[in-house]
Parts: sequence; structure tokens; C-alpha cells
Amino acid sequence: MSDPLPAFDAHRRLLFAVAYQMLGSVADAEDVVQDAWLRWSAADRGDVADPRAYLVQVTTRLALDRLGSARARRETYVGPWLPEPLLTGRGGDPADDAVLGDEVSLALLVVLESLSPAERAVFVLREVFGVPAAEVAATLGRSEAAVRQIGHRAREHVAARRPRFDADPRAHREVTERFLAACLGGDVDALLAALAPGAVLVTDGGGRARAALRPITGADKVARFLAAVVREGASLPGLRMGLAEVNGRPGVVAETDAGPYVAVSLVVTGGLVEQVLVVLNPEKLAGLRR
Repeated sequence: MSDPLPAFDAHRRLLFAVAYQMLGSVADAEDVVQDAWLRWSAADRGDVADPRAYLVQVTTRLALDRLGSARARRETYVGPWLPEPLLTGRGGDPADDAVLGDEVSLALLVVLESLSPAERAVFVLREVFGVPAAEVAATLGRSEAAVRQIGHRAREHVAARRPRFDADPRAHREVTERFLAACLGGDVDALLAALAPGAVLVTDGGGRARAALRPITGADKVARFLAAVVREGASLPGLRMGLAEVNGRPGVVAETDAGPYVAVSLVVTGGLVEQVLVVLNPEKLAGLRR
């Protein structure tokens, strides 16, 4: 039998992207890809006409199996749950980022959490990666008509809840730079100037880092909370905070001598920050090392 590795490696990035957008977890996605490799290496590959379709199908099914237990764990999670952030745009192979698609922002992954497992699978496969309806139907064990109906529900749900980002990446970056400068200076007034009046801050500490147990709403409250967090973090050994591309958009990342400390993703609309998504749980920062 032929070496299974070249064919698998050709699609590894895609498989990780599918699993990550299904699960919102870097660690779980990497586990799924490893399991998919074990299935592929043991399979009778001579009967596989389309390795890409076969591997996407296996990966999706493995991700669906994990999704149920992951949601059960989140029911006992301490405070708000956010997806694991992923550094993109690090200057390596552009395919690493391109294969993730345009639907990888943390804010959208939060919206995908509200879909049923079947809706999420159909949305990710059809809307993000353009997998044909017939392949999705075979993956889920549904008819093509059912897949189209599920996809319609998922699109409507996402369209009603997905955040509206500024389309201009340069404008998003400029706002993020102003936000970062205000944070570094502990300047509440400058933060207020960067935030929309109804700005919402969500912090994910998972009980392993100090964080707000509920979303904070209102520019004044958000600005004062952020200034306090930066003052507290300033005493950490070797704290370094800077601009980075987080899940395909400009964001803020901080690290200390001990490793990654926090990742911040922003939803910018009309030149102002509408949402601040802050991941502090150290178990969720592996994607900053990836």
C-alpha cells in the first residue's frame, strides 16, 4: 500500500481549519486532526476516489463526536466561554491563513456556538469551505434537501447575530492601534474615545485567571475595567503587549516571561470598538504559540 503521509499532509491545513471552526478550540482541533490521520493511515485507501472529500468527512464526524462532550464541559465553565484565539498573519506560508477562510473571527465563532451541531457543520462546510451539498449530506447522513434546509436556518441565524465589522482592514488596524495605545497608557479618556457608547467587554478566565464573571456593558465601565487590568498586569515579570493579527483581524496580544498572558480581539464598527473579547485562561492560549 502507498505511503499515506503525502496525501494527508496535502490537506492537513484544511482539516485543522474545519475542526477548529467546528470546535472553537485549537487543542481539540489538533486532536481531531491526529485522530483523522490514524483513521486515514489504517484505511483501505485504494477504494478512496477523492482523498480530500474523504478526509473532510472523517474530520467533520470526529469533530461532531467531540462537540457534544465539549458543550457539556462548558455548562460547568466558570464565567463566559470564548473560543481559543489563533495567531494568523505571522509571515509564514500564506496558505496557513488563507485556508482558514474569512469566517474565523472570534466574534463569529461565538455566534456559531449558538447553532445546533448539525447547523454548525453545514454552515462551516457549505458557507466557509464551499463543500458540495451532496458531500455534506453524505457526511451527516442526511438528504441533500435536509442539508439545504439546515443550511438556510443556519445562515439566517448567523446573519441575525453576526457582528458587523468595518470592511476596511486599515481602519480596523488604526482603531486597534489607538485602543492599544490607550491601554498601555492607562488613559481612560483615550479608551472612551475609542469605544462605542454601548461597548461590551467579555473576559474568559475559566476560573484560572482573574476575569469578570459576566459581560461588562457601557463605554465608561469597560474603559475603567481595562485600565485597572493593565495596571495590575504591569507588575508581571517581562510583560510585553503589542499589536498582532488574532483570528484574521488586528488584535492585541500580551506575554510575560512565563509565556502568553492574554489575547484581545475587537469588533470595530463605524470606527469605534463595539466588542472587546479578552481571553485570559492560560489553557486557551496555546494557539498563540502555534
